[in-house]
Amino acid sequence: MRRPLRKPLPEPEPGRPDSRSPAHYLFWLWRKQWPTMAVGMSLGIIWMVAMALGPAAIGRAIDAPDFAGLLRWAGVFVLLSAITAWANIMRHRFAVYNWLRAAYRTIQLTVDSANRLGATLPKRIATGEVVSIGNSDVSHIGGALDIMLRGSGAVVAIVVVSIILLTTSFQLGLVVLIGVPLMMSAVALLIRPLHTRQAAYREQQGKLISRAGDIVAGLRVLRGVGGESVFAAGYRDQSQKLRTEGVRVGKVDALLEAAQVLLPGLFVALVTWLGARFALAGDIQVGQLFSFYGYAAFLLVPLRTIVELVDKVTRGLVAARRMVYLLQMQPEIEEPRALDRAMPPTSAVDLHDPESGVTIEAGRFAAIASAKPEDAVVVVDRLGRYADSSVTADGVPLEDMAKRAIREVILVGDNDARLFSGELRAELDPKAGGPRAATDDEIRAALTAASATDIVDALPTGLDSFVAERGREFSGGQQQRLRLARALLADPPMLLLVEPTSAVDAHTEARVAARIGPYRAGRGLRSTVVASTSPLVLDRADKVIYLEDGKVVAEGTHRELLRTEPRYRAVVTRGEDA
Repeated sequence: MRRPLRKPLPEPEPGRPDSRSPAHYLFWLWRKQWPTMAVGMSLGIIWMVAMALGPAAIGRAIDAPDFAGLLRWAGVFVLLSAITAWANIMRHRFAVYNWLRAAYRTIQLTVDSANRLGATLPKRIATGEVVSIGNSDVSHIGGALDIMLRGSGAVVAIVVVSIILLTTSFQLGLVVLIGVPLMMSAVALLIRPLHTRQAAYREQQGKLISRAGDIVAGLRVLRGVGGESVFAAGYRDQSQKLRTEGVRVGKVDALLEAAQVLLPGLFVALVTWLGARFALAGDIQVGQLFSFYGYAAFLLVPLRTIVELVDKVTRGLVAARRMVYLLQMQPEIEEPRALDRAMPPTSAVDLHDPESGVTIEAGRFAAIASAKPEDAVVVVDRLGRYADSSVTADGVPLEDMAKRAIREVILVGDNDARLFSGELRAELDPKAGGPRAATDDEIRAALTAASATDIVDALPTGLDSFVAERGREFSGGQQQRLRLARALLADPPMLLLVEPTSAVDAHTEARVAARIGPYRAGRGLRSTVVASTSPLVLDRADKVIYLEDGKVVAEGTHRELLRTEPRYRAVVTRGEDA
């Protein structure tokens, strides 16, 4: 159900990034939290450098000429170890903090984009894509910022070790300076195919989630028409495609993991072998040999960290691409730039749709019937400003009005609406928790109008009962009646309903049709429009508007049109005599 907004929604805390590319989006996240990122990267550098200087202290202690020198360098090593432990703890704290901020800021932007796009979102992107952004992509985006803290320390540590080796042994330093870029180049050969396969896997994952959501949402209907096995087979085929893509990603990922162990291991072996030869030749001292072995062993940490940095940033870019795609979407209906025209009043208004010729007078209970039901839905979407049109409210074009102001007056209730989880009382009352929250008597009156009191009475704790996600404990007809009660409690000046009784039996439909009009009239000057071809509903309307090919061809009461309009009679009586 499309609800009117009773108060402005707060702007999202991070604002909207200028997302021209995935890299721009990651940089925007870094910039939004640069103080904690800078502190975390500084701690990562301190941690890695302190660890890198450890082998130098050990070598100096071994080569110390006296006991005092040994104690002095041993003390230096203990101090470096303490700094390493402290910096690692603090670096991890900042890493988790930055990961969470990036992830939740992405979730916040996703929700903000969904609200901004409104009815445009499901037309442009599958539900599974949005769900995947909130489930898996945020983890990869957060991980891309997390690894930057260790990655910066790894780069500086390699530079520090290279300088130490160059000053001690030019040949060994040169080996490090040449070997590290070569290893990175070898690893980079695996990054591009990994990036491509991860993107394909991510796209297939979104499709599978969308299909799963469709199956769960329509499971009851699928079972009723015997289509459950067909959709299950489709889901099985698509899940196998996802598995195949996952195996393709896993192969490259396995090669990358193997390279992270093999290449640095070979590099360590080379540096250790060269250091041993220099020690035997007398070019370096024994303590320096131990230091070189310590450097070589230590280099495994920053080298693997750099490989992990490339991997996680790659995954982050794949995830950020979907986020950028969502952020770059524009709603079909833009806010007018100049909001200087009259806003809709807080009472019912006259709506006019020039394209179809439909006019809804204030305070009337009208019905729209059409030979093609989808034509009536299109008209309702235009009247509710969910499709671009030249509809006017009291002569003022809706396109010149702020969407939030329109939502204060016009509410569209259709069968795509959902029940949310939580207490039933709060679910039914859009104003629950505020100063204008409905009383139990008011809720009961709306339930009576929607013929839904039996649903609440059957619950163990009535209005205090907990509603599961999407109201899955209720049947389709019960959900429809509860959604109708919620729409009535919202009490908009203009209520537009699309087939509000399509899932209930004839007796219930007759009660609902007889009660909606009096209920709305008792709330003051209220307009109600129902798009339906049900004779029970049409007979209760003050005026019926009949459409052919999306245009008004006849107006009048239900009984008048039955007598005077054969096409209308054929539609509402399903070809039978009136």
